[in-house]
Amino acid sequence: MAVKKKSISSASPWTEKGKYSKTNEIHYSFLKPQLRHALLLCFLLSVWFVILRCFLLSTSTSENNIEKLNVDEKAPKTTSKSSAISKCEGGMSVYLYDMPAEFNKGLLKDCSHLNSYTDMCPHVANRGLGQPLSYMVESAVATTWFATHQFIAEMIFHARMENHPCRVLDPRNAKLFYVPFYGGLDASSKFHDANLTARDELAVRLADYLRSKPWWERHHGKDHFLVLGRTAWDFLRRNNNFGNSLLNLPDVQNMSVLTVERNPWDRVHNQHGIPYPSYFHPYTSRDMMTWQNRMRQSSRPHLFSFIGGPRRGVQKAAVRDELIRQCSESGRCKLLKCGKGPSKCHYPIEVLKVMSQSQFCLQAPGDSFTRRSTFDSVLAGCIPVFFSPHTVYTQYEWFFPAGDAREYSVYIDENALKTGNGSKRAVSIEEELFKIEREKVERMRSAVINLMPRLTYAHPNATDLGFQDAVDVALEALWAKRLKLNV
Repeated sequence: MAVKKKSISSASPWTEKGKYSKTNEIHYSFLKPQLRHALLLCFLLSVWFVILRCFLLSTSTSENNIEKLNVDEKAPKTTSKSSAISKCEGGMSVYLYDMPAEFNKGLLKDCSHLNSYTDMCPHVANRGLGQPLSYMVESAVATTWFATHQFIAEMIFHARMENHPCRVLDPRNAKLFYVPFYGGLDASSKFHDANLTARDELAVRLADYLRSKPWWERHHGKDHFLVLGRTAWDFLRRNNNFGNSLLNLPDVQNMSVLTVERNPWDRVHNQHGIPYPSYFHPYTSRDMMTWQNRMRQSSRPHLFSFIGGPRRGVQKAAVRDELIRQCSESGRCKLLKCGKGPSKCHYPIEVLKVMSQSQFCLQAPGDSFTRRSTFDSVLAGCIPVFFSPHTVYTQYEWFFPAGDAREYSVYIDENALKTGNGSKRAVSIEEELFKIEREKVERMRSAVINLMPRLTYAHPNATDLGFQDAVDVALEALWAKRLKLNV
C-alpha cells in the first residue's frame, strides 16, 4: 500500500532541537561540507523512518480497535453487559452446603441404576456435562461441546457453583443458601419402586438434615434453594402414583425450587423454571460470540422443521401426529423423525444441523409441557414455534423477555391443528409461517440469538465469562426475590 508522505513541520520538537542545538554545531564544525550534508541527510531519513513507523502502528491499532468495536456491536446485549451479578456486588453471596455424599455425589457410585431407561454413567461424567463432542469444533484444547443429558441440570448447576465468584465459604456472610441435592437422579432411580416409603426416604432425610442446621432456623428456609434436573411432576406424587413427594414436604415448600419444568398452577409460588441444558458449554464470551456469529451467518434453506416422534395419549398424539403429517407433506419442511432404535435424533450434530438450516423450529409438547428441543433451537438460532403456552411462556419468566413473545417466537394454538368435523381443516403451519415478512423474521432470529447466553450453562471451569449464563441469571433472580421477601 502506498503511503503518502507528510511534510514535517519545522515546529516539531525534534526539528527545533536539531536545528538549534549547540552540540550539533560543535560536532559538525570540523567536517567537510559534503560529508556534513550527507550525515545530515542520513539523520533526517532515520528520523522520518521512525515517525512513519509510529504512524503506521497507530493506524493499525486504530483499525484493530474499530474491528473490536464492530464485533461488540454485533454481539448480544447480554454479552456486553458487565453485570453486578458477575462481580457479586450489592451484597449478593451464596453459601454452598457441604452435604453428606448420600444426597449428591454418593449417588453417582451406582450410576448405571440412576435411570430406569438408560445407563447414566456416560451422562454423569465430566461433572454432568457428559461425553465430549470433539467433532463439533475444528480444533480446541478443551472442548466446549458435550453430549449433555436433558435431565442433568442439577449436577451442572452444582459444578458451576463450586467455582462461582459469588460463593462464600463462611455461612455467616451468606445471603442465599444453595442445597446441592441430586433429587432428579434419586427420583429416577426409584420410579418403579413399589415401596412408596423407599421412594420418599432420601427426600425426608434431606428435610431432617436441613432443619438441624442453624442457618435454616434463621428464616425457616426462605433464603434456601435447591435445583432439580427433572420436571416438577416427578416430585408431586398424588394418589400413590408416579414419582416421590419431595415438593409436597412443608420444609421444601419454604424453599425456592428451580426445576426444568414447573407446575404452572403452583399455589405455593416457590417453583421456578430453569433451562434444560443443551450441548454447548462455553468458557468465555469469545466462545459465545463466535458461535452466535456462526448462527447469524448460517444458510437456512428450510422454512421450518420438526424433530420428534409420535406420542401416546389422545391429546399428545393428536398434536404430534398433525405436526409430523404437515411437515412430511410440505416441500419447505425438514422432518427428523425420532423413535425407538437407531435414530439421528440421538446425535447432537444431526439435531443442530437440521435446526441451524431452518428458519422456524416446531416445538410441540413432549411427555410433559416442556422439551429440551426448545433450548436446542435457540442454540441453533432457529425461531421456536409453540402450540401450548406452558411450553415456555408460563415456565421461564426469568430467562425469556417479559414483553411481547412474538418478538422471539410464533404461537399457534394446538386446538387450531385439530381437523374437527365436516369440511373444517387444520390451520396450515406452512402458510402461517410463510406469510411472516422477511424483515420480521430477521428481527426475530436476532432476538433468539441474543437470548443464547442467558439460556446456556457455561463450563464449570469458567471463571471470568464476561456474560450472564443460566446460573448467573437464576442467582440474580433469587437475590431479587430475597430482597422482595425482606428476609
